[in-house]
Amino acid sequence: MNATPQEEREYLEEIKEKLTLAIRRIDGDVRQFSDELRDKKQYIHEHQSGMDDADMVAAGQSINRMAFTGEAAVARKRKLLKLGQSPYFGRIDFTPQGKEKWPVYIGVYSFLDEQQRRSLIYDWRAPVASMFYDFELGEASFTTPSGVIQGTIDLKRQYKIRDGRMEFMLENDVNIHDDVLQRELAKSSDDKLKNIVATIQRDQNAVIRNETASVMVIQGVAGSGKTSIALHRIAFLLYRYRETIAAKDVLIISPNKVFADYISNVLPELGEEHIPELGMEELAADLLDHRYSFQTFFEQVSALLDNHDAAFIERIRFKSSFEFLSQLNQYLIYIENNYFTVRELRVGQTLVPLPFLLAKFKTFHRVPLLKRFALVAEEVRAYVRDATRRKLTGQEKATIGEAIPRMFKFHQVLDLYQDFYRWLGKPELFRIDHRLHLEYADVFALIYLRLRLEGISTFDHVKHLLVDEMQDYTPVQYAVLSRIFLCRKTILGDVSQTVNPYSSSSAETIERVFPQADIVKLYRSYRSTVEITAFAQRITPNPHIIPLERHGQEPVVAHFASQDEELQAIQRLLTAFQSSGNHSLGIICKTLRQAETVYQALEAPGVHLLTEESTTFKEGIIITTAHLAKGLEFDEVIVPFASARNYQTEVDKSMLYVACTRAMHQLALTYSGNLTAFLSA
Repeated sequence: MNATPQEEREYLEEIKEKLTLAIRRIDGDVRQFSDELRDKKQYIHEHQSGMDDADMVAAGQSINRMAFTGEAAVARKRKLLKLGQSPYFGRIDFTPQGKEKWPVYIGVYSFLDEQQRRSLIYDWRAPVASMFYDFELGEASFTTPSGVIQGTIDLKRQYKIRDGRMEFMLENDVNIHDDVLQRELAKSSDDKLKNIVATIQRDQNAVIRNETASVMVIQGVAGSGKTSIALHRIAFLLYRYRETIAAKDVLIISPNKVFADYISNVLPELGEEHIPELGMEELAADLLDHRYSFQTFFEQVSALLDNHDAAFIERIRFKSSFEFLSQLNQYLIYIENNYFTVRELRVGQTLVPLPFLLAKFKTFHRVPLLKRFALVAEEVRAYVRDATRRKLTGQEKATIGEAIPRMFKFHQVLDLYQDFYRWLGKPELFRIDHRLHLEYADVFALIYLRLRLEGISTFDHVKHLLVDEMQDYTPVQYAVLSRIFLCRKTILGDVSQTVNPYSSSSAETIERVFPQADIVKLYRSYRSTVEITAFAQRITPNPHIIPLERHGQEPVVAHFASQDEELQAIQRLLTAFQSSGNHSLGIICKTLRQAETVYQALEAPGVHLLTEESTTFKEGIIITTAHLAKGLEFDEVIVPFASARNYQTEVDKSMLYVACTRAMHQLALTYSGNLTAFLSA
């Protein structure tokens, strides 16, 4: 079937015709639903005076059903229109053992010939489609609910179909995807992250289709496609478990609003609805009931970049360690055993025995400590009632209710948190001002204590949690996540791309919080050319990284006599970019102040400044900081002010590495004075 390129083109036209007919049928259905809905509403309007409550409820349910069916038809039409642009990207001819050859065309969505009741296009997430990613020609198999199907792949093809036209077709005899991958990666970057279904590699496919891991940790080098893989994994799980999990049941913890917007296209492209996302700071504010103001992670990193304060660094370093989490747990045991001091409690003529009070406090050991007092008070009231054989007065009940909490040393979580540092013998490690403004390193530690001492309701509605930029979160943050999200998790990041080396977590660190985690390490980098990858390795060497063999220009490091000359040179690079045919340029600075300086010097149409407050990712020319550029990629990157004075600390080094690894095709660094030592070697 369809052996030659000409036959393939004719088949593509047939498929497009069938898609057009299916769209027309849906249009007819939608019109019919719309007419019926209008008639139904009109009928209710005219007859509602004669309808009882049961009739009204039934009519309302009928309207909701019709509206839902209509919405489903509109959603299906959207998918078919998208398939019309690019119906499929791959094909395998599979011969199951003892059966006939079966041509399987693979696309972003499935498409059924309703007359013949057969699949013309299979969804990339369908079990049979897994063979396209996992096997070359020869023996192959795939797993179905009824068992493993063995057979052979006799033909394997890839297509590039754009706007309904076949641009090319490739036979994959030997090495899957290499030609297509090279073509796709050599192209200019569009404005946002795209789906990668046509170029998923075997190691990536194993991560995407893993159904067994309750916690999956993906440690991937810069450009390994971690975020894309995680989003495709979510799309796969939504398809695989569509009866039990929907898009609204998934939550993405994203580092900032710009990143959330940057990835917002991928899941809708894969046929899934938009997924809720939440920033770590929004989550923290919710968990603290908005009682305290606090420094954000961005402000913490900015403070480190502006001022190398040794005491501040020490506070961050300690609170980001496993020892810190361990000490918090030891403190909780200590206060449990030492801070409830039973005192004589007399209610009228009745003396409540001290051992009784202590025993009741211990009985409720499974209840968060600060929630036990009310329960102990209830037990004491019952004891007094039994002893006096009468009802208690309101005053007596109140006396008991007030007396029990007074037997505990502290009543507020913040007081206990402050006391923790006195208990440690390190009171200087906690700083808080009169406005109750917390340092970022204290936020999740305070939440952890609140969880343990007061209890916080868990996010039961979330059935899968996706955490990106895992290296930027500490053990105590993961301890909080593990207690409030009791669902499956996908956690991803790269320890080399931390923006705060004093508080970074690796896959191994996370494994200590989630010992059941499956850890996957991705070493192949697809984003940058070999030359850019080698250049970035000079800043932060990673012997495991394997760049894809794609070559381009050597990165440029240009010296200038002054900052003004540097800014003029950046203006020239910007003009060259505008006539280059590339789509995206990132000018990535160390601090926001520097980014604002460049923005004011270059201010021109199409140049956008991305700040912590930004909520959308703009295409074209973007000026921002390395912190906010994390996770993004650009055709070209310019890194200004790469001098020894500007890049000298460990945090600076992390920022420089992140900035350089955003570049796909071209990288230029400018500086005046001496070049940073991170590059001069």
